[in-house]
Amino acid sequence: MSVFNVTDQNGQKIMDESVLDEIVKYIHKCLGADSCFLPSRRRSVGVEPSSDYTLIELTGTDRPGLLSEVSAVLTNLECNVVNAEVWTHNKRAAAVMQVMDRKTGLAISDTQRLARIKERLSYVFKGSNRSQDTKTTVTMGITHTERRLHQLMLEDRDYERYDKDRTNVNPTPVVSVVNWLDKDYSVVNIRCKDRPKLLFDTVCTLTDMQYVVFHGSVDSEGPEAYQEYYIRHIDGSPVNSEAERQRVIQCLEAAIERRVSEGLKLELSTGDRVGLLSDVTRIFRENGLTVTRAEVSTRGDKAVNTFYVRDAAGSSAVDLKTLEAIRQEIGQTVLQVKGHPDHRKSPPQESPSRFLFSSLFRPRSLYSLGLIRS
Repeated sequence: MSVFNVTDQNGQKIMDESVLDEIVKYIHKCLGADSCFLPSRRRSVGVEPSSDYTLIELTGTDRPGLLSEVSAVLTNLECNVVNAEVWTHNKRAAAVMQVMDRKTGLAISDTQRLARIKERLSYVFKGSNRSQDTKTTVTMGITHTERRLHQLMLEDRDYERYDKDRTNVNPTPVVSVVNWLDKDYSVVNIRCKDRPKLLFDTVCTLTDMQYVVFHGSVDSEGPEAYQEYYIRHIDGSPVNSEAERQRVIQCLEAAIERRVSEGLKLELSTGDRVGLLSDVTRIFRENGLTVTRAEVSTRGDKAVNTFYVRDAAGSSAVDLKTLEAIRQEIGQTVLQVKGHPDHRKSPPQESPSRFLFSSLFRPRSLYSLGLIRS
């Protein structure tokens, strides 16, 4: 049995019965007979056939202007980007994009054209060093974007590439893994800054690493969240080596950090058109900004995009003159700046995400009570 105490995105109790009904229906759908939980990690998030979209998955080395180059190539190949999400972490980049043919408004089915798109995108992602450490997939269909991004970056082993960028994560997640020998469980404890989708990120990563969560508790008070999971590998064994323990720690740290955007938030809302993403990211690049994360969506005839950017020095404190120049070019009412000290209108709020998993009361850790021996 699992019990969750949740709020809406504004930190308020959900009072709308229709919203609650939709949540219940979605949970039933996910857990029902038609749900698909496959044992293989590669296909635990499958690609569902679709005549509406062509799905593009990309992984490779991150560099300034990469999203601008990718979107320009797609525009030149007469592809319209409908939805996309891009993550960067530890000098690696992953993207999941839904595109359609600009003329027909449908998925691209011509195999030769799909091969040409894949070839061009692979060439761009390799960059000037022609690194072979890239991966490009082009198929017809749709998928769960955020779950797939976690899988792509895990497969790309971004957790192993530690460099100076990791010091930008503030505060750094604290993860520990100990074995409860009497019960053959491994106990994972996580303390980090609270935020929306934190539970999703950690549990999905444990699942993708082939671990089963038997018990768990998540509690958030103020700005911090505390998570505890009792896990075993799918073969029934706990974590049984120091190397495996370190890998679990590193992968969970990476899962938490991927969505933590160390950049200035820019929100764009305007009428959708072919080439919009290419034009906007080109303007960012020409003004010395690097996109660290992006969410691109189309709602009817409107484009609603969110970008997290840094300047050439890697700082999120982008110069105001640069921001105003960009807004002048894109449109003052089209592009809004969020989080810049000189634009902030109200004090920062605590994360609205508050969960309580497996207990209606504040969980008491068996590990903290001294009942677990490492």
